[in-house]
Amino acid sequence: MPYSRTTRILAIRHGETAWNVDTRLQGQLDIPLNDRGRWQAARLGAAMGEERLAALYASDLQRARDTALAVSGRTGLPVQQDEGLRERRFGCFQGQTVEEIAARHPGDVQRWRQRDPDFRPDGAETLREFHQRCVDTASRLAQAHAGETIALVAHGGVLDCLYRAATGMALEAPRTWQLGNASINRLLWTDGVFTMVAWGDTTHLETEPTLDEAGDGGRDPG
Repeated sequence: MPYSRTTRILAIRHGETAWNVDTRLQGQLDIPLNDRGRWQAARLGAAMGEERLAALYASDLQRARDTALAVSGRTGLPVQQDEGLRERRFGCFQGQTVEEIAARHPGDVQRWRQRDPDFRPDGAETLREFHQRCVDTASRLAQAHAGETIALVAHGGVLDCLYRAATGMALEAPRTWQLGNASINRLLWTDGVFTMVAWGDTTHLETEPTLDEAGDGGRDPG
């Protein structure tokens, strides 16, 4: 039997954007960090400077990429962009608030709120497809760095999928855990299996509150 080496993963959500404040679904629209998000990224970079990282990966959407650049500035590691770390593609729901989605898509909103794994808004990924993409991407990157520590800078929905993979939580289950902007979340990966170490560390942000897109009902933030 081959020798197993565990990969330590620091899964990080991007800093705040104006659309986080507005609870507007970002999906794969390329929304930049706001001033507070850039401050959060700088604080994150300072905290990550002590981590012994072998590699730094990020979604190629600018809110994640720019957050990762702050980490790069402190660690000296290049940011390796990976489209597999992008937020869920929400199709026709992208760019709308929860209230706007309910008003404009009354026939679909209930399935979305209930986290139907096979529901597909026009032009979107299903939740099941998205979850598989996130798990496959994180596994691929972890396998490439067996026995090392890597950082993955991504999105709330991506972190939600990794949390579920590590805890065995069903896709349909309501979310009860936090996905704070610029939070550090620690996982292990061994032979294709994720396990949880610690979740939702925002101590590097001192007493500043982190936004968790209030009003999303536990669905996938951006």
